[in-house]
Amino acid sequence: MAIFGVKPFVWLLKKETRELVAARAWWVLLFAMGPLVGVTFISAVRTYAEASGLNGTTAGVGEAFSPLIGVWAPTFSACEVAAVFLLPFVAIRLVAGDRQSGALKIEMQHPMSAFTRIGAKAIVLFAGWIVASLATFAAVLLWKSYGGSIYAPELATVVFGHVLNAGLTIAIAAAAAAVTEHPSTAAIVTLSVTVGTWILNFIAAAQGGVWERAAGYTPPAMVAGFQHGLVRLDVVLIAAVFMAAGLALAAVWLRLGISVRRRAHESIALGALTSATVFACTFVTASWDTSESRANSFPEADEQVLTQIRAPLHIEAHLAPEDPRRADLEHKAIAKLRRVLPKVQVQYVSATSIGLFEQTSPHYGEVWYELGGKREMSRVTTAEGVLETIYALAGVAPPQEQDEALFRGHPLAVPPKGAATVFYGIWPALVVAGAFLVRRRQG
Repeated sequence: MAIFGVKPFVWLLKKETRELVAARAWWVLLFAMGPLVGVTFISAVRTYAEASGLNGTTAGVGEAFSPLIGVWAPTFSACEVAAVFLLPFVAIRLVAGDRQSGALKIEMQHPMSAFTRIGAKAIVLFAGWIVASLATFAAVLLWKSYGGSIYAPELATVVFGHVLNAGLTIAIAAAAAAVTEHPSTAAIVTLSVTVGTWILNFIAAAQGGVWERAAGYTPPAMVAGFQHGLVRLDVVLIAAVFMAAGLALAAVWLRLGISVRRRAHESIALGALTSATVFACTFVTASWDTSESRANSFPEADEQVLTQIRAPLHIEAHLAPEDPRRADLEHKAIAKLRRVLPKVQVQYVSATSIGLFEQTSPHYGEVWYELGGKREMSRVTTAEGVLETIYALAGVAPPQEQDEALFRGHPLAVPPKGAATVFYGIWPALVVAGAFLVRRRQG
């Protein structure tokens, strides 16, 4: 067993686990997760209950009463906040701590590669994040105890999205801790990257175009997609590539015996390989809608008709990036079209980013469709209007609406009983007790 390096790796896992448990940053993360999840969960359930009691009925309540949108998305947003502002310090502590204490030089005496060492750290950090995420599972149990509906595929999608987001944060923090000389510098670099993705989303919202396409692969956009029950294979692959690249970069710079110049050249080669792989992944189009309400898809009858259209579809929309009609057109119609029609080209045309002073232009607000050599213009940005225009161009009859296929929703007028006790009392008490026992045992 020792010949193949299994025993040294197990020893390394145990050592990294001890380092994680001894890290104050991890206990702060554990302690904060309870109140963070509590605030979001209690607010979501209270809003959901008030809406159910005032306007909810047993039929026709629709997407507003989907637990995915009403409960899980806001509740798990606490994980996104923790992953951005708390998890990096835990990862940096685990990666940079060995270099600061000199333990890395001792580890390098074992016959293990730098990739094995960074892999062990990543495994332990993932395990530490799973433990911290148990607060969200307490929210799931509470929701179930209230009599709330749980649709496993959409809940699993939300969890998977936040696991990917945590993996990206760990990879970025590990790379920053390995490249920089001091943990504080690594923290600044990591926060600059994670917060920078938010800035990219703001720029994309104002400028559109290439910025909008690039922003679609940032962690905030990725998490938003998963929180709406949409699994895109290109996003998953790109996230996996960035995670592997971040950990590989950390492994490259943890080899202290190699010259800085060689490590820099290897980092450049790794960056080029990562860029090429990410570019190739953008051409993957497979996706899955796991939401119970099919919020990311057209009705099944419409999708069956759309799949019969083989000709390329070109859409030219004269709408500014910040025009609400453009958001409606993109999210309620075009995003769904891209999942059904493989040959959809969309071009947005505008002279300004807000479109405020373009309203008087005779062509502003027009949406032109071209299919099979035919062109038609419409100003309607709803999903129904878009489908009607496409059916007219394709010369196909629209399907009959089926009321039984509509999502009726799951209203629940129940207040969040006991949630405050769990997240503000029991969870912090358990974390403090655990930290005390660990400290006493180590002492």
